[in-house]
Amino acid sequence: MSGNVGITRLRPAPTTTPLDEPALVALYPRADRPHLRMNFVTSVDGAVELDGHSAGLSSGPDKRVFGLLRMLCDVLLVGAGTLRHEGYRGLRLDERRRAWRREHGLAEYPTLVVVSRTLRLDPESAAFADAPVRPVVLTTERAEAPAGLADAAELLRRGEEQVDLAAGLAELHRRGQHQLLCEGGPHLFGSLTAAGLVDEVCLTVAPMLTGPGAGRITAGPTTRPHGMSLRHVLAAGDELLLRYVRE
Repeated sequence: MSGNVGITRLRPAPTTTPLDEPALVALYPRADRPHLRMNFVTSVDGAVELDGHSAGLSSGPDKRVFGLLRMLCDVLLVGAGTLRHEGYRGLRLDERRRAWRREHGLAEYPTLVVVSRTLRLDPESAAFADAPVRPVVLTTERAEAPAGLADAAELLRRGEEQVDLAAGLAELHRRGQHQLLCEGGPHLFGSLTAAGLVDEVCLTVAPMLTGPGAGRITAGPTTRPHGMSLRHVLAAGDELLLRYVRE
């Protein structure tokens, strides 16, 4: 793995010295329109996790970009299964990154939005109890909320039996939350792709072969292919950090 080695650019305009924070920010611009950015890490042979968790594939450089993308977004979108499985905590940023957001006219913290069809969520989990901003749960009209969840989070109901992702995202955009970052999981990625809602994919390729067993970074409904344009290739040792934008 790449540890804490510096990140350099291979494409476009290769660099030989590591990129500092402003240079990295410039490589992941906020769009001037509603925009959904996916962020995933994968092994060379396509695994979404190692030993059951995505953190097993991550490294210092990947975590650096992971934190940077959270700083840049208005909303962090995540599926309920990933929230539980990965043990999400309150969506907090350090003072330096909060200062950056203030300087750029953003709220100090992005809003956590959890997608859940069944509302099988624990309102006392750290993701809700330690949240600096009240989270939102995007769910269906029919889902029954467990005791305390409506106090811990806003329930945004769109769709009768299945979550209407397009309608939910449109409501977030109406509220002025235009830059969305999604960290998965694979079924949410697949559903967003099927609905034609994915604008960008940031993909870290970890330099390892994990063998069979783990799933891919996307799952769920069949969808037609979408062309993507490669905007940059970054390197940290043997690790690659790629940014693709939908054509």
